[in-house]
Amino acid sequence: MKVKKGILDILKGKFLVSGDAPKNWLFIIFASFLATIMIGSSHSADTKVHKIAALNEQVRELRSEFVDVRSDVQRLKLESKITEILAEEDLYPSETPPKKIMVKSLNKEMQ
Repeated sequence: MKVKKGILDILKGKFLVSGDAPKNWLFIIFASFLATIMIGSSHSADTKVHKIAALNEQVRELRSEFVDVRSDVQRLKLESKITEILAEEDLYPSETPPKKIMVKSLNKEMQ
């Protein structure tokens, strides 16, 4: 019976107008303030999580693009590809191999 009366008093809001009401109001204001801070913090964390996910997706795309471009560049650096491109300009590799030129040091000659 007493529990039922206590629940009815809470539902009717008698604790807000009783003798201890200022203490109850301060607690309610404090709890509301904490709830507001918690909600704001939660929204801020959610925003950061979404931003991190978007940046991770962008990093994956850029990494994929980097791998594609790097493979294209490696293909373009091959001697056969360079020869093919220069053949369009009427430039061909030399038929005779280059000759090595030996230069003797001047210090050896003076001794």
